[in-house]
Amino acid sequence: MSSARNGCKNRDHEAAVLFGAKIRVLHYRENHFMNDTPAASEQVRIGLLVIGRNRPGFDPLWGREVQAAAGQALRRLPWPCFEPSAPAVDDASLRQAVAELRQAGCEGLVVIQPTMGDGRLAPGLIQLWAAPLVLWATTERQDTNRVSACTLVGTHAFASLLRQWHHPYEVVSGHPDDPATLPMLNLALRLTLTNSRLHRAKVGLVGTHAPGFLNMHVDPAMIRQQLGASVHHVGIQEFIDAVRAVDDEAILDDRRAIDAMGLRCQDDIPSAALDMTSRYTLAIRRMVRQQHLEALAVRCWPELPNVLGVWPYFAFARLADEGLALAMEGDADGALTLLLGRLMGYGAGYLSDSLEYDAHSLTLWHQGEAPLRLCDRSTVALGRHFNNDKPVVVNAQLAAERNMTLARLWHCDGYYRMTAVNIRTAAPRRELKGTRGLAIFDQQDVSDWFDHLCHEGMPHHLALFENHNAAELRRLARQLGITWIKS
Repeated sequence: MSSARNGCKNRDHEAAVLFGAKIRVLHYRENHFMNDTPAASEQVRIGLLVIGRNRPGFDPLWGREVQAAAGQALRRLPWPCFEPSAPAVDDASLRQAVAELRQAGCEGLVVIQPTMGDGRLAPGLIQLWAAPLVLWATTERQDTNRVSACTLVGTHAFASLLRQWHHPYEVVSGHPDDPATLPMLNLALRLTLTNSRLHRAKVGLVGTHAPGFLNMHVDPAMIRQQLGASVHHVGIQEFIDAVRAVDDEAILDDRRAIDAMGLRCQDDIPSAALDMTSRYTLAIRRMVRQQHLEALAVRCWPELPNVLGVWPYFAFARLADEGLALAMEGDADGALTLLLGRLMGYGAGYLSDSLEYDAHSLTLWHQGEAPLRLCDRSTVALGRHFNNDKPVVVNAQLAAERNMTLARLWHCDGYYRMTAVNIRTAAPRRELKGTRGLAIFDQQDVSDWFDHLCHEGMPHHLALFENHNAAELRRLARQLGITWIKS
């Protein structure tokens, strides 16, 4: 182990303390990316559209009480909420309400019928509002033998019509004051907002897929048609030129940020290699800002280490910790998978290979670019690539005993598919250079799972996210109109 003049330290205690401080700082830096992208909830405003009635019926007092409670409930969610000045009871008032929602800058929309409204408004609504909807059925009054609202019937009528017209939506049912209702609304809004934002997202692709990885080739037209996102292509030489053009003074500032991380080195890492890491980091940050990218896939070999002499993986790890959905080896669908996780609020994700497996566990491994927040801090060290001895990779063990999710979005046979499985992590059974960990499957035979997904054409990169999210991702696939592959 060495510690040359690059600021890397071998003192584990100091490194751990500084690393912990860096994590706290990264929340601000994550917002640097996030504020330009869908995951920044403070930038998103939701609307509450009330479908009212022109003719008398049901219990209007109960309807007004539920409407007021619904507005109060939505204001307890993370997004600012706007309610038009009057309910929509006919075409004119519907148009006025939608105009007010647009003027207020609403991106998500919750639709309620405190008492059953006019079903003829549904076609007009989806003509005026192209984005996904959350249909919220409130509840009947329980202290009477009369039907007070018929809200579930009205909501069901809207939902079945929207399905037949292929307009995306989520359904929530429950009283605004029921503690179980708010989490359902939160999830429904996250799903619909993710769908909306994906349709405005832009993924960058530097070069193409790495040599031989034909399974990661993407069709920009298919991505646009089926997911709504667009692809911005950057040539390898164009990217290399951008890396070389980074200002030397900016490199000095970024090197101080690297030194402040206090990461130890397992191998001799020349100062010039860390300078190149800073160049990679700063060039990608600039590209993301200038091109308004929400995700990025980079052909990281063979050109980058051969031409520039340094692997970009430490830079990738840093950028992932800052909130960028970033994939190696030109895996654009992998970058989109990471983006979906971030838009859903899962935080920084990581793409991994499946190195080996037995009946109940899968060894996760890649060359060393996992976001540091997913790693066991005591194992994090900078090193050289196991294959060609060039710097700079992050050798680290994924944090053990955590609930996590393995997920993947990919295309095969002309359409997009998605899968996910809940796992828990454990320490790997043997030491490996790069990023390594063990995924424990409590519910499935890994052999059957792996065989099934191979026959569905799933590429070899799996995205790893914190917490168990498979059920939510299954609903997201439905929301996006993507075929769900049961794991």
